[in-house]
Amino acid sequence: MLDLPTRRSTIKLARRLAPHVQPGDLILLDGDLGAGKTFFARALCRALGVPPEIRVQSPTFTLVHEYEGRLRIAHADLYRLRDPSELGELGLRDLRAEGAVVIVEWGGPYLAALGGDGLRIVLGVSGRGDGRSAELTATGPRSLALARVVPEAPHRSAPW
Repeated sequence: MLDLPTRRSTIKLARRLAPHVQPGDLILLDGDLGAGKTFFARALCRALGVPPEIRVQSPTFTLVHEYEGRLRIAHADLYRLRDPSELGELGLRDLRAEGAVVIVEWGGPYLAALGGDGLRIVLGVSGRGDGRSAELTATGPRSLALARVVPEAPHRSAPW
């Protein structure tokens, strides 16, 4: 578990990952409501070069927002989905195949439907002010390489 005592520490985590993110990478963000999924997604988008004048907000109702930074980014929120079959209409797997980085809030249950091998980041509230925690889980070789760029974060690998 990686301690994120301040918002700044969450931004630093995103900045540490960003230089290593490659076209087609999948980042899954999970955790309770208010755990900081959208905040982390915004920090990662900024670290990937999305300009500050572009609003990066939760795609809760539109389900997918696309951004251009150093890489093409698709930011999705799957909270309202009920079944993996609904993913086809969103085109996230296609976007990933075309080289977009896909950042998915509430994405854990949809790993296989999104093409597998995603870095899963589970965010939690620490109970102290703005404090959060993050647990990184690699689900394949590419996501393991991403998890390893965060030396302070113990990471684990799910069987793949």
